[in-house]
Amino acid sequence: MAKTKQQKQETVQSLVGGIKQAKSVVFANFQGLKVSDSEELRRKCRAEKIIFLASKKSLLKKALTEIGLDVDAESFPGGVATVMGLEDDVAPARLIHNFAKTHDVVKTFGGILEGRFIDAAKVKELAVLPSKHELLARLVGTLNAPVSGFVNVLAGNIRNLVSVLNNIKEAKI
Repeated sequence: MAKTKQQKQETVQSLVGGIKQAKSVVFANFQGLKVSDSEELRRKCRAEKIIFLASKKSLLKKALTEIGLDVDAESFPGGVATVMGLEDDVAPARLIHNFAKTHDVVKTFGGILEGRFIDAAKVKELAVLPSKHELLARLVGTLNAPVSGFVNVLAGNIRNLVSVLNNIKEAKI
C-alpha cells in the first residue's frame, strides 16, 4: 500500500530529527535480507541504543537536503537503511560492519560524521576503531603503568628482605 503524503512527511521529519540528534550515521543496503535477519539487526540496534530507519531514497534525499547536506541518496543501489548512533560515534559503523561479515547482502554506502558525509571506506575505518570505553581503559592503564611499576619495585625490596630474614631463620634452626 502506498504511503500518504502525511506519512512521507513524518518519515522525512523522523530522518531529519534522528540525523540531527545522532553523533554518527551510516547508510547501508538492507535489501535482500530475510525478515528474520532484518529483525535480528533491528534487535541489535535497539540493544546498543541505535536508531534503524528504512526509507525510500527520495525521502532520505529530502531529509538530507533539509539538513543542508549535499548527498545524492538516489545514487545508492538497492534499499537504504539509515542507522543512527545516539551515544557512541563508532557504534553504528561497527554494528553494520560486524553484521555484514555474516550477511553478504548488507553493504555500506557511506555515512555522516561531524556533520559531513563520509564514504564507505571511511565508515569501514571507523568500524575497526576501538570503542570509547576501550580507549579510556587503555588510557587509564597507560597512566597507571608507571605507578604500578614503582609499587612493584618497592615491593620487590620488601620481598627480598623477607626472603633474607627467612633464610637466616632457617639457618639457625
